[in-house]
Amino acid sequence: MAMDVIKSYYELAEKRLGERRFIHSKNVAKAAVRLAHKYGCDPVKAEIAGILHDITKEVKTENQLQIVESGGIILDDICKKSPQLLHAITGMIYCRDTLGITDPDILNAIRYHTTGRASMSLLEKIIFIADFISDERDYPDVDIMRGECDKSLEDGMLYGLGFVIPDLVKRGRAVHPDAIGAFNELVLSK
Repeated sequence: MAMDVIKSYYELAEKRLGERRFIHSKNVAKAAVRLAHKYGCDPVKAEIAGILHDITKEVKTENQLQIVESGGIILDDICKKSPQLLHAITGMIYCRDTLGITDPDILNAIRYHTTGRASMSLLEKIIFIADFISDERDYPDVDIMRGECDKSLEDGMLYGLGFVIPDLVKRGRAVHPDAIGAFNELVLSK
């Protein structure tokens, strides 16, 4: 069952995404499976969330807003003004309402892969991290990030959020409260 379903998700992602984004999604799925094995998470769930995490990334903003409305989600002010955050929400809605995925852990992993949040599940952390460290990523310090993830998911998340939050501040962009919540929880648990 699982292999046919996963194969169909890869085919769907290939149809819905451009080549670059599809390669990224395959690489996130691969990284998620590796991290799942390393940290004791279900690799099937990790692969599904990984291949589908950006499934609505290339949908136009106005269409994403329609998906949000039809999915019964009320956006906060930051999401309303930050279209780059919408695909996580619309991806979760698409997976739930169109693909019929009911597993709340998979849905939340997709929903929070861009911002993180406090009290993340193991799968949520894995997808958040896999998106940062997928094979095609080549930003400065990506190798440090990969090393931090191999120490622990929490070290990887702290390093990633410690990069993203100041970058958003420096560019005069809003920082979502979920990202602050994830960062604070990680710092306070040290």
